[in-house]
Amino acid sequence: MKNVVRVSVRNIVEFILRSGDLDNRRNPDADKEAMQKGSRLHRKLQKQMGADYQSEVPLSWEVDTPRYVLRIEGRADGIFPKKDDWYIDEIKGIYRNLAELGEPVAVHEAQAMCYAYFYLVREDLECMGVRMTYGNLTTEEIKSFEHIYQKDELESWFMDLVGRYEKWLDFQHDWRAARNASIHALCFPFEYREGQKKMVAGVYRAIEQGKELFVQAPTGVGKTISSIYPAVRGLENGFIDKIFYLTAKTITRAVAANTMVLLNENGLRCKTLILTAKEKMCPNDDMECNPDVCPYAKGHYDRVNDAVFEMLSKENYFDRDNMLLHAQKWNICPFEMSLDLSIWVDMIICDYNYVFDPNVYLRRFFSEGRKEKYVFLIDEAHNLVERGREMYSAEIQLGWVADTRKKVKGMPVEHKELYRALGRVEQQLKQYQESGADFEQLEHVDSLILACMNLQGSFDSWMEDVKQAVYKDEILDFYFQLRRFLNVAELLDEHYVMYQENFGRKDLNKKDSNKRDFKIKLFCVNPAANIQNCLDRASSSVFFSATLVPINYYQSLFTTQSGVYSFSVPSPFPKNHKLLLVGQDVSSLYQRRGLAEYQKIAEYIQKIVWQKKGNYMVFFPSYQMLESVYEVFCERFQFGSIEVLKQESNMQEAEKEQFLEAFSKQDGPKVGFCIMGGIFGEGIDLIGEQLIGSIVVGTGIPQVSKERELLKKYYDELGTDGFNYAYRYPGMNKVLQAAGRVIRTNSDRGVIALLDGRFMQEEYVTLFPNDWEEVYPCYLENVDIPVREFWLE
Repeated sequence: MKNVVRVSVRNIVEFILRSGDLDNRRNPDADKEAMQKGSRLHRKLQKQMGADYQSEVPLSWEVDTPRYVLRIEGRADGIFPKKDDWYIDEIKGIYRNLAELGEPVAVHEAQAMCYAYFYLVREDLECMGVRMTYGNLTTEEIKSFEHIYQKDELESWFMDLVGRYEKWLDFQHDWRAARNASIHALCFPFEYREGQKKMVAGVYRAIEQGKELFVQAPTGVGKTISSIYPAVRGLENGFIDKIFYLTAKTITRAVAANTMVLLNENGLRCKTLILTAKEKMCPNDDMECNPDVCPYAKGHYDRVNDAVFEMLSKENYFDRDNMLLHAQKWNICPFEMSLDLSIWVDMIICDYNYVFDPNVYLRRFFSEGRKEKYVFLIDEAHNLVERGREMYSAEIQLGWVADTRKKVKGMPVEHKELYRALGRVEQQLKQYQESGADFEQLEHVDSLILACMNLQGSFDSWMEDVKQAVYKDEILDFYFQLRRFLNVAELLDEHYVMYQENFGRKDLNKKDSNKRDFKIKLFCVNPAANIQNCLDRASSSVFFSATLVPINYYQSLFTTQSGVYSFSVPSPFPKNHKLLLVGQDVSSLYQRRGLAEYQKIAEYIQKIVWQKKGNYMVFFPSYQMLESVYEVFCERFQFGSIEVLKQESNMQEAEKEQFLEAFSKQDGPKVGFCIMGGIFGEGIDLIGEQLIGSIVVGTGIPQVSKERELLKKYYDELGTDGFNYAYRYPGMNKVLQAAGRVIRTNSDRGVIALLDGRFMQEEYVTLFPNDWEEVYPCYLENVDIPVREFWLE
């Protein structure tokens, strides 16, 4: 049975017929906004038409080719009779001055021509009319263009379009056949470790059955290969067409990429793209995507399809260096080329935001809002909690509005309406500020949202002059924040809390760096519904991490579905390879912090380190506590050959590498003072003697803040333990990540010391992983005894 290839009219037209320059100077991200506003304009115009006008008519065309069945489909805005002819009506909302529009935009008219051909064939007509209706989204002024096409003319044009697209589909069909043959012969590249086969089988079943799955898998199981291998098998069996491997950090993307290289070395043929952020891909010093500044933007669309087809024909692995090399050869934008390449590859390795962020998600895959044959493999999924809240929250600050208004007033070309609209938003914010407390939860912010919507409309005419605008970058920065605020406003529901706050704003360009400002924030306390909307675009999703504890906590924040699969995988490492200590006579509790407690913590570190020469990391809940204990330790205990390193805030990449490089040498004793939840607290692999001890100071509970208290209140009101959701669970995750730095392979041995008596409380013991069965409570006076005995075994 032949495979049915479905493609939308819009996608085929825009892909084949685009041409000219890459130019972001006109209303950035305008397509999405125009679609949203255009839908309202569509409905308004459609209601004004006569009784013979048919709205939103689904149309399709299908052809049986030697390799597959091609189905092109879409929805015509309108179909209506006029005199003796039938017309397709294609409605487009735009910001451009309609007086400057002398003819239809080519790709717009091409969509209408496709629908005209579909209808002509279905109704066996000899000719078909096309009406292009343009509406200005600000003024709602209308302008239309009409043309009658004969059957032969439409058929010749459409068949040429399809023929040009079939070249790509033929290549994809033949490639997938070769890929599937390689997958069929592919074996798992290692001997299965304990628990690994369980994870591989579980992931495969979830993909086969189209389910969501949560896997708590400790370090050493091989989570990356255990998720990718069954997903690749899913490609062969047709359960999925594309794999999205989603990560929060560069280092985990590298692990996934290396896994694909390994599988390819074992015979797999699979096209893999590592999608890199635009700012890291741009070969220019300034990221100006327009033909006047960037040579890669000039004529980009005239060359990019040929470049992508050549890459697909010759290579299977596409990373940043590879993309830059080809972009230079073809003189095109490497980032935009990578987005086009993503359509045709089998696997995309990228950051969470390309799937979940409402502002930057990959619209070419997800804009239709329907379920496709994709799988989302979500690595280190515990990171999605805070990332999710961040992606679905937004704020608007009074200072942003006031500063932008001053800049608009100072522009050489007058934009009075934009200036007045900024003033109305500024006035709204001031009214909230004057009528409320320094911090206050709000029931609604409807009037502000309305003022912001009007402001966004007023930006449109300014966008026409953005090429010449003074303060262009600064004003665009605010415009993006405004769009983000309005995008999030559309998501508001019972999972949001709105609040206003007076706060100190740092202004780096002025001396008064503690200048007061005011903001209103739309704070997403539970991102589950928003994340679920994204998960619904894929047939299956797999969340996995070494620290999904407790699993039901993460399920409540990531999905709204019931009956979701979940399981835990046992550790493959020998239990006697680690010593787990709890120091009961110390704590990071704020009321106990002081010199005496810092001295006791420093002495704990000294006693543990001196039992065996080697490399150790000590993790602290804050920089303040790290600095205090660091000073005491260096003053009292840094003698002999002990080397002490310290994580600094805002470390550059070279400094991070230098810090980790020190641990590759076994010339200890060496102690690294680090931040829990920081850059060295997760995602790093220090194998064997590179790290033999992890000392965790405190329970990792986040600092009390207004937003944390809002989270606590929200979950308390739901009848759950708000303290757990706002403080204990996030803190314990950081603890588990820090502790997990030690035992990374089957031969590793090491000490994990939890320095806080609260760890022996039932609320924390129940959060311990299954392989933390043997816990040794200790005190400063005797901590050296179990450590010495462990190393003597």
